[in-house]
Amino acid sequence: MRTLVVALVLVTGASIAHAQGMAPSCQAQATSKKLAGAALKSFMTKCEKDASASCDKSAADKKLAGAAKTSFAKKCVSDAVGK
Repeated sequence: MRTLVVALVLVTGASIAHAQGMAPSCQAQATSKKLAGAALKSFMTKCEKDASASCDKSAADKKLAGAAKTSFAKKCVSDAVGK
């Protein structure tokens, strides 16, 4: 039970930090967690999906469209993932 609570706090904290633009990249998080193999792949897939959703929302908030939206979202996701 304690592990679940700690994990929930970490995920919530990471989400808040990412929304504020201060979160470490997905790659940095994976490295610090020492993930490998299937766990790494699963974590990176979820992290990239979450980053994409967050970046799309941010682009919409900025009222970007067309090439500007595509460019913004691509850079935003790339920065969040750490590639």
